[in-house]
Amino acid sequence: MKNITLSADEHLIEAARARARAEKTTLNEQFRRWLADYAKQYERMKRYDKAVENARGKLVVGRKLTRDEMNER
Repeated sequence: MKNITLSADEHLIEAARARARAEKTTLNEQFRRWLADYAKQYERMKRYDKAVENARGKLVVGRKLTRDEMNER
């Protein structure tokens, strides 16, 4: 495992350590979890973008959508 050095406001670090203690873990463990989630989210978005790109122009609705239907969310 590789070590890194981060800088943050002292009060935030202490508050984060207190929360980690309350959750019976460490700030280091919480950071590792956050880092893994952060990296996974990027990979998921890349896969999503690729899937959308592959589907572009291949989906058939069966009729022309109205402007309102195309803008529905």
